Amino acid sequence: MLETTAALGVPPFLTIANLCKEYPGSAPVIRDFSLSASTGEFVTLLGASGCGKSTLLALIAGLTPMSGGSILIDGRTPVQARQIMSFVFQDPTLLPWRTVTENVELMLELEGSPRASRAARSAAVLEFVGLGGVGTHYPRQLSGGMKMRVSIARALATTPRLLLMDEPFGALDEMTRNRLNEELLALRERQGWTTLFVTHSITEAVFLSDRIVLMGARPGRVLEEIRVPLPKRRSAALRSDPDFLHLVGQVSRALAEQGS
Repeated sequence: MLETTAALGVPPFLTIANLCKEYPGSAPVIRDFSLSASTGEFVTLLGASGCGKSTLLALIAGLTPMSGGSILIDGRTPVQARQIMSFVFQDPTLLPWRTVTENVELMLELEGSPRASRAARSAAVLEFVGLGGVGTHYPRQLSGGMKMRVSIARALATTPRLLLMDEPFGALDEMTRNRLNEELLALRERQGWTTLFVTHSITEAVFLSDRIVLMGARPGRVLEEIRVPLPKRRSAALRSDPDFLHLVGQVSRALAEQGS
């Protein structure tokens, strides 16, 4: 995809150039980090704990200031682009006193969307993620996988063009995690957002991604980029495919060689 858009002279949707983040009195968290992503591309950040993956997402989202470098999202700064991006955190972070529908509507409510518009949008995205019948439930009544789907529905309610996902499935059992991986790709195929995804799972990274970025720590930086030349449409059967298993091994060896 990147080669095609470049050949057409289309600029990347996301451009990060020489990004740095440091705090007074401590070693840099991220230094000279550069990366670009095309519209609709799924890029996974993979690396050891402490390499700055979550910090990078926070910088892209404009939740913390940069120490140097630049980030452009469709030609806009992170602050200017907030309305076209959504963030899915490691924990569903649902408000326990609000119903599922009310949780999904939260960002729309904060944006001042009319009640009828909020209701229609929340109903649509809950149906979209397979939770059309649980709008009146409270978070305590949901399984871990269902809570994460509500979190994703809340992120999609604002119709983002950039989706930032910080290990959203890390706390789930393997069966639920695999199923949500498959559902996420099906949603992405229909919605077409650009995605930056953080994980510690090599298998998950290969299954989801168009491209995997291996990060090194102290400070966080790009060590290597690995293309994932698998079909766009991916099902559970792919996990036993020899090409898939070969790629998992390739990424595992690359991480080991880089010392991550």
